[in-house]
Amino acid sequence: MGSHEPNFYKDLEVVQDPRSYFTILRQRGPVTWEPHHNTLMVTGFEEAQEVLNDKEGIYSNAASVVGPIPGLPFKPEGSDIREQLDAHRAEMPWADHLVAFDGKKHTEYRALLGGLLTYKRLKQNEEYLYGLVDRLIDNFIGKGACDVNPEFAHATTVYAISDLMGIPMEHRPLLLEQIGAPPSQLEGDIGKIGPDPLEAMKPLFDGYLRDRQENDRGDLMSELVRTKFKDGSEPDFEILSGLARFLFGAGQDTTSRLIAMGILILADNPELQARLRAEPGRIKDFIEECLRYDAPVKVSYRLALQDTRVGGVDVPAGTILTVLLAAASNDPNKFENPETFDIDRPHVRDHMGFSRGVHGCLGAPLGRMESRIALEKLLERIPNFWISEKHHGPAGARQFRFEPTYSFRSLADLHIEFDPISRQ
Repeated sequence: MGSHEPNFYKDLEVVQDPRSYFTILRQRGPVTWEPHHNTLMVTGFEEAQEVLNDKEGIYSNAASVVGPIPGLPFKPEGSDIREQLDAHRAEMPWADHLVAFDGKKHTEYRALLGGLLTYKRLKQNEEYLYGLVDRLIDNFIGKGACDVNPEFAHATTVYAISDLMGIPMEHRPLLLEQIGAPPSQLEGDIGKIGPDPLEAMKPLFDGYLRDRQENDRGDLMSELVRTKFKDGSEPDFEILSGLARFLFGAGQDTTSRLIAMGILILADNPELQARLRAEPGRIKDFIEECLRYDAPVKVSYRLALQDTRVGGVDVPAGTILTVLLAAASNDPNKFENPETFDIDRPHVRDHMGFSRGVHGCLGAPLGRMESRIALEKLLERIPNFWISEKHHGPAGARQFRFEPTYSFRSLADLHIEFDPISRQ
């Protein structure tokens, strides 16, 4: 295949319809070279699992956010690039964030955050969430229509993570406005996703953490500034600030996309809506199948630190691998009839929706809980909702717009309608 092959990183057609692109790749095998950026595309479930579950330290997360764009800040030399990477790591995008850490540093800082996202704290957040979701539905239930992203999905997750972290009530609307849609990755303006898109929030979050160094407010950020490593040493404040911002960003962003995708699937399937209303316990399985079928995060990237092989393909040191989580979760060698959305499929959790391995999503339990409560309440309070034809066209010819980003699967907007209901 030559340069006429669709470009995963540039083509809006691929953003709109990634499945057709995955089919093209699969015809060449589970691991295949991509001609535009010389990255290795991994579509097979087993091969993706092999890369993500790497226990030998063969792969680095240093390029995990932006992948092969803008490329490495050095020219890889030899069969082992560990020393080169160490010398240039600070120049890599997102170098200061947990998602790009490796080895001992990653393990230690991840353990700090993991220790804060306890079952008890999530249960407290659950109580807040039920009230929050009810209040959000109250705002639109009388209109018979909802602009899902700002009015429901985004609002649910931004307010939920704000409550969990202890962000002051008066700052929450501002943060909801600031967080908005993910920036375009297709305009050739890498500066937009830059070294750190959460940079604008740094002064605000530094202020929260400095305040909590003086005053224990009983929230997650109060605990964060008091955490210590196992050996009793204190974490670096700048990294803690990065952790807080990353937790805020990751804690609302992907889950809001998951909620919107769930509503899109339900709004065009009245039988499934009716079934979940009758069997609300199956909403959990519905969410897992959303995560398999069309998850919020499409890819994860790894940098090969040494010469290796994956899926029968030689991988030279310095290669950036694009692990296509969405393709792996729809691999026909792993999932029977992957094109069919089926909440009754066996092993419904056996997907790549939250990635895998030591870098698997730390906030998965929170994301599952937020999306479950949002969908549970929506189904409980609105007897039937459907896609707005005015905004998205008639059944059989729907038009949905996705944000121009290659890393995420993010509906730009979603409008639903229903019979107006007077607020109870």
